[in-house]
Amino acid sequence: MKIDVPCYAIIPVRYASSRFPGKPLALIQGKPMFWHVYQRTQGNPALSRVWLATDDDGIFQAAQDLQVPALMTGSHHQSGTDRVFEAAESLRLESEAVVLNIQGDEPLLAPAMIDQLLAPFAREEVRVSTLARRLTPEEAEPPDQVKVVTDREGRALYFSRSRIPFYRDRVSCPSYLGHVGLYGYRFQVLKYFYSLSPGILEQAESLEQLRLLESGIPIQVSLTEHSSHGVDRPEDLVEVERILKTEQSQ
Repeated sequence: MKIDVPCYAIIPVRYASSRFPGKPLALIQGKPMFWHVYQRTQGNPALSRVWLATDDDGIFQAAQDLQVPALMTGSHHQSGTDRVFEAAESLRLESEAVVLNIQGDEPLLAPAMIDQLLAPFAREEVRVSTLARRLTPEEAEPPDQVKVVTDREGRALYFSRSRIPFYRDRVSCPSYLGHVGLYGYRFQVLKYFYSLSPGILEQAESLEQLRLLESGIPIQVSLTEHSSHGVDRPEDLVEVERILKTEQSQ
């Protein structure tokens, strides 16, 4: 993989969360969750720099204390990608740069996923990338697990909280792809995203990536074998701690 433009990552985090207020500051093995995400991201040699972007003074101060580069952003943003754009613009990143949006609630992020997210940008025509993994029918059932369908070239056709595709006739091995909510953008596309208003589909599904598809911007989907272990609720921390202990004992 060779990408001839600068690559950066921004981790958007906010204090407010309907299911888990203060989630970025939740302690995992004695360190805030955002610290674990930063550590797993910044070690990738393809990335020139990594920053945290937040709207909360407490999170910003905690990042400073742990020597995690951080920026303060507005509290008005409707999505993490909007926050990423504000941070990228304030940093005056190069117009040709690739900017990664790394979710701040992925403390078990596999470093290899960064490479998989970046790889499509070796092709000049790719403007946005994201990841997906194969799901069992049972894994595809919950609406919290977003599903994606793609064309033959791996470009996203649609994202949904419903199980897609719908198999009208019973099949023995239905196939589903689960979206992994990490994104890569060429900076100019990120700027264009920010200029758009949320469309009907985005509002219906509450999925920000549909804003791009509604506007005709293709999203390249790379398959990953790694599972996402995002933290949505306080009880998810128990599983994260268990997995971390298993990793460390191997």
